[in-house]
Amino acid sequence: MQIFVGLGNPGNKYSKNRHNIGFMALNRISDKLGFSPWKAKFQGHMCEGLLGNEKVVLLKPETFMNLSGQSVGETMRFFKLEPQDVTVFHDELDLPSGKLRIKTGGGHAGHNGLRSIHEYIGPDYHRVRLGIGHPGSKNLVSGYVLHDFAKSDQHWLEAMLEGIAQGALKLASGDKGGFMNQVALHRTEASASRKKQPKGGGKRIALPNLEASTTLNEDGRTKIQKLLDRFK
Repeated sequence: MQIFVGLGNPGNKYSKNRHNIGFMALNRISDKLGFSPWKAKFQGHMCEGLLGNEKVVLLKPETFMNLSGQSVGETMRFFKLEPQDVTVFHDELDLPSGKLRIKTGGGHAGHNGLRSIHEYIGPDYHRVRLGIGHPGSKNLVSGYVLHDFAKSDQHWLEAMLEGIAQGALKLASGDKGGFMNQVALHRTEASASRKKQPKGGGKRIALPNLEASTTLNEDGRTKIQKLLDRFK
């Protein structure tokens, strides 16, 4: 049995923030792979399902980011699991947008959600680091992560979330390389599809029928002249 944890802040106000990409990842897994309905438990929202032969609990802590460890620790103790059975999906400033990496153990790199989890279960859990890019200055980080994804981010974000759902079974089985390849494949396909789209969204612009406009009627006037004469 495993626990997949998505990090974010509760409430509609934050639902589309960059900081909430962990929640988004779990929502996509749940929607695509037939997990049970979400229910309030363990200071968060959880649902359950099977990925292959592996039972997996999806957990979204509702304690706000800085206290995520409370919910994770309570869930882990209830199911009598170890930190090695926990995988945390979180936003990662140090990776370019759309890139994904997996890490086990190590520091929290200043991420408040990871810092809290460290306090409650220690560092020896798995992390799926979801790249959201960096605003360029440390002073801009707080506003950046607590701001909604831009419209220009949607193509890579959608590809990443879809790849995560498609590769979740590989992740649960321990095939981390296969999981990352699945996400990378979706990103590559999305980029190729975007490049093929014609400028202007492929919409055709209707041009006026110049031939009809300049054809003389029986009275020797064109349609345009006839229309103008009505307003003289």
